[in-house]
Amino acid sequence: MSVVLFTGFPGFLGSALLPRTLRRAPAARAVALVQEKFAEQARRTLAAIERADPGIAGRTDLVTGDITVPGLGLSDADRSRLLAGPLEIFHLAAVYDLSVPAELGWRVNVDGTRNVVDLARAAMDGSGLTRLQYVSTCYVSGRYDGIFSETDLELGQPFANHYDHTKHEAERVVAKARDAGLPVSVYRPSIVVGDSVTGATQKYDGPYYLLQLLARQGRTAFVPLPRRASRTRFNLVPSDYVVDAIAALAGHDAAVNRTFALAQPDPPTVTRMCEVFADRLGARLRTIPMATGPAAFAIDRVPGVGRFLKVPSSTLEYLTHPSRYDTAATTRMLSELGVHCPAFDDHVDAMVAYFRANPQVGSTAMI
Repeated sequence: MSVVLFTGFPGFLGSALLPRTLRRAPAARAVALVQEKFAEQARRTLAAIERADPGIAGRTDLVTGDITVPGLGLSDADRSRLLAGPLEIFHLAAVYDLSVPAELGWRVNVDGTRNVVDLARAAMDGSGLTRLQYVSTCYVSGRYDGIFSETDLELGQPFANHYDHTKHEAERVVAKARDAGLPVSVYRPSIVVGDSVTGATQKYDGPYYLLQLLARQGRTAFVPLPRRASRTRFNLVPSDYVVDAIAALAGHDAAVNRTFALAQPDPPTVTRMCEVFADRLGARLRTIPMATGPAAFAIDRVPGVGRFLKVPSSTLEYLTHPSRYDTAATTRMLSELGVHCPAFDDHVDAMVAYFRANPQVGSTAMI
């Protein structure tokens, strides 16, 4: 029997992709690698998945482990079970935090990926690896000034934070293994927001910080933005597009050894995004020109500024992000599979409506 291993369960991607993968592969069994601290949440999530889809009930095993440990913290019995038959791996676990400290980012994102790749290599040497499905990020581009294609990775780009840098280094680990013969698909989402229809999301970060700033003000809302905001594109995609794209490509033979930019082909500028947010909140936007450097300093060092804005200084670099993403090849393949990226104007209403109706959602991401 073939086995599909998921890291990062019960996070958003794992919870969405696990049932779809089991439906795609009716003879397969899933193994979800779960951190001990998320064990109870994983049990609740799996129970909900199986209630919603009884046809896949009983086909998933929850296994406690840790990607930062060599061997993933698996028991000998669990490792043997994974390697007993053809193995497919969805490596989804990562630190999704722009402010992540360097040591934690490297340990989880880079060392963790290296440990997963080691398991994939062991499967190749044993009963076989069908594919390593690896979720990266468009922001492996760092602050490359220009068009960054799916085949680009190392262009001498600088990095604004440890998250982007460690995800870049992790993708290098995967790319090296691919070049050595490992069957791999790499998925690079841009900034993921709520479902395009319901607006539902597990956390408010990224552009939601701007929504929160706008919502705290009255009919006229003031937002400090860099002068380049009217020329800088802010690439955000709805979560269901990312799930649909990965689910479709993961079972598609032509996607092997390809990298996919799951980004908006025609993203709005930062200024237009803020204008639309303000309009949907019933406010009129007034921008205050401010360079990102002084703004970050004020947030971190000037009393009261950070408390008022409630925008992490680490997010400001994305308001002047210089990379633009070539999605042409990804768009073509996904179009053949019936998957299309909704335009910003087609999903922003759901995004804002969910935000207004659910103020209790936090900004903390799972590791």
